[in-house]
Parts: sequence; C-alpha cells; structure tokens
Amino acid sequence: MTIETRGHPFAYPVSPSPGVISCPIQGGISSCLLRKGPCKTSNALNAKGCSRCGAEFGRDRKYRVCVSVKGQRVNRIVQNLTIAREVESTIKSDLARGEYDVKHHRVDNTPTLNDVWEKYLPWAKEHKETWRDDQYHYGKHLEPRFGSKRLDTIMPIDIERMKLELKRGRNKHGKPYAKATIKHQLVLLKRLFNVAIKWDLFDGKNPVSQVTLPKLDNQKTEFLTDEELKRLQDTLDTWPIRESVDFIRFAIFSGLRRGELFKLTWDDVDFDRSTVTLRGPKGGKTATVPINEQALEVLRNLNIKSTFVFPGEDGQQRKDFKGPWLKIRKAARLPDGFRFHGLRHHFASTLVSNGVDLYTVGKLLSHKNSSTTQRYAHLGDESLRRATAKAGELLKARGEPADVSTSTPDQS
Repeated sequence: MTIETRGHPFAYPVSPSPGVISCPIQGGISSCLLRKGPCKTSNALNAKGCSRCGAEFGRDRKYRVCVSVKGQRVNRIVQNLTIAREVESTIKSDLARGEYDVKHHRVDNTPTLNDVWEKYLPWAKEHKETWRDDQYHYGKHLEPRFGSKRLDTIMPIDIERMKLELKRGRNKHGKPYAKATIKHQLVLLKRLFNVAIKWDLFDGKNPVSQVTLPKLDNQKTEFLTDEELKRLQDTLDTWPIRESVDFIRFAIFSGLRRGELFKLTWDDVDFDRSTVTLRGPKGGKTATVPINEQALEVLRNLNIKSTFVFPGEDGQQRKDFKGPWLKIRKAARLPDGFRFHGLRHHFASTLVSNGVDLYTVGKLLSHKNSSTTQRYAHLGDESLRRATAKAGELLKARGEPADVSTSTPDQS
C-alpha cells in the first residue's frame, strides 16, 4: 500500500484475536502489536498469522488505514485490503487539497464564500431592491479578498485587516473610503454568513459578529433656503425636458422617496380620495398616504404613456434619475452636496417648522419607526417659541387692567 507517513507507507490489519491489538503492514509486510507490547514482527500481506508471536489473523481480519499528510494524521478501519487501498487513496487526495475534516473523519464540504454568493444573489434579486448594490460591493471588495476561501477559514482578524485596508485606501475619485462604504462591506459579509447558517450550508460561527462596525453619523437633514427654493422653481419653469420637471415637482410637493416615485403606477393614484398607494416602501408594508392639491395638479398634467407614472425608457420602470438631477441642481445653483433625497427632508422640515406634529409627519413620510422622524424634532423649536410667545401675550392681556378712559361729569 502507498500510504504516506514520514516517507514510509503502511496500513494495519486488525486481528479479531483478543490478545492482538493490530498488525501494521509496512511496504507489503505486516508487523504484529501485542497488548502487552509491540511485537513488531514483519509479515507478508497474505500472512495467516504473526510469524513471531503466533497470533492468527483469520479470514475476518480488518485493516487499519493510517494516512499522514502535512502533519495531519487520519486512521480508518476497513473490511478488506481492496477497500483499504481505495480509502487510502481518497483520504490522501482529500488531505492534500485541504478538504478532509480530520476531527470528524469525513470530507469537509464547507462552502467557499463564492459558493454562498452564487446561492444568495438569485434570492437577493427577488427580495431586495438594493441587490445591485450588494453585487457591486461583493465584486469590488469581498470577492477579491474572500471569494475563494472556505467560510471556516475566514477569521475575524482577516476582516479587521480588510477594514484597515479600506480605511487607508482610496476610491476611484482618489478620496478615502467613507465609513458608510466600509460598513456596507461588513454588513454584506455578515449577511452572507447568516444566510449560509440559515440555509444549513455552514454550521460554524459568524466571524463578523466579533468585528466592530464603524459608527456613522448619517442624521443629515437637508433643506433649502427660501432663495434656493425660488431658484429651483425658476429653473424648473424654463427647463426644456418636462419629464424631469414633473418628476422633481411631484417630489417637492409629495415628499416621496425616489424609489417610491420609480415604482408608482397609475393604479396606485386615487384622484377622488387624493391619495397614492406605496407598494413595498422602505418600511416594508404597503401604505396609502394623502397628497396635496399641488401634487395632484402635477399628475393631472402628465401624459399617460405607460402603466408607470414616471416611466423610464420604453415605458418600463425608471431605474435612475441622477443625471437629470445633477444638471438641474447645477443650473439652479444649489449646494453641491444637496441630494435629490434632500427634497424629502425639505418637505418634512417645512411641515415641522410650521407646527405640524412629528407623528403626522412620520405618517406622511411612511416612516416605520418614530425614531426616524425625531431627526426633525429640533425644527419644531421655532414653532414652540412662537406658541409660547403668543400664550404670553394672551395671558398678559387678560391679567392686566383694561386701559379705559374716564371723564368727570360736568357739574355745572
């Protein structure tokens, strides 16, 4: 047999005799091991018994296969020499490829991260609107580092190393990677491990759970000044592409998310009740929200070309609005950092600043958690100050004596 161990092949036929533990075969010769000490006598493979101690091997002898590769040692007991040779060859190959689980004496079928990704992507396309972001992040950062690695070989220290590399690295614009970008990689990697565990592809621990995610301060509340809003409106009045104008104007008056505008269909618009139905919003549940007359007027003036209210090419669902928005933003001389999503913040900020309560604003914005609406709480301070000032004036007027002019009757 060609079983590697320190350069010498060997296997062990195990005798059924209670006085004999095993007889290892070395290069076609077996040696006997007695319970009270090794006999170490060499015997031919077809030997009927040990030539020294006389232990009989019998027809029902079993063979112990011992394989050692790169410091990993595996022992298996099999029924006959033919099987022993086959098992030896298989185990040796698996060990050489690093696919044999020595602890549990089985082939290690732990998937690589690429294996998990191939199963995850079809699922994400069906269940996640942002699956393209996952695809980009995986191809850009995770696949080059971890794609070919088995899940059980990805350690927390490897993930910490990726964090450090990204922190020191530069994006395609030559700028440092934002904390949000680094966090996206960790969140996606953690999700891949979680689905692997959930789908019974992997029974180990999630290493990302031992890594600290970057803390983000993304509570950015954008709003336009009166002058900036006027410049935007003036720009829209003269902009030649009406589809872009209508899209932005409806966003200003409705406060809807860009993705909600993309998915909005004419079936979702109820002109009689002045509502729109948001299907699959960010909060998860379909919601119906009221819209004002200005928003409805925008819709009434649209030409119906598709089942979608704001269709993209060939009447299909629009996928992006970045190009038109950047051009209009530049023409209106808005701040470079003002995003399209800032129109939604401006909508909410205007309401809160004029005394609308946070609960109502949260409902209009279809916020899943009230904590999300709390970012606008400070904007209500001015309305509170106006209210308390008004109360002071009313109470003062009621508490002071009235200013009544009197005159003395003429005595003459």
